[in-house]
Amino acid sequence: MPRNQSRAHKHFRLDAAKIKRAQRVLRVTTETEAIKRALDLLLSEHERNRLAARANERFAASGANIRDVYGNLES
Repeated sequence: MPRNQSRAHKHFRLDAAKIKRAQRVLRVTTETEAIKRALDLLLSEHERNRLAARANERFAASGANIRDVYGNLES
């Protein structure tokens, strides 16, 4: 997990139950670490989704002919 060079003190009103749940799910002891890990997961998921969409667009644009060899797609 890359460390940012700058830190900022932010104050948010967050649901305490959600933070505690995130702590349990992420297996961390502090609220700060839970929030950091949750943000890291969010950003990595966004990057995966962006790359998957880009690959899908490239595949669709390639003009590949897809055959339904099992006959399951057409009703």
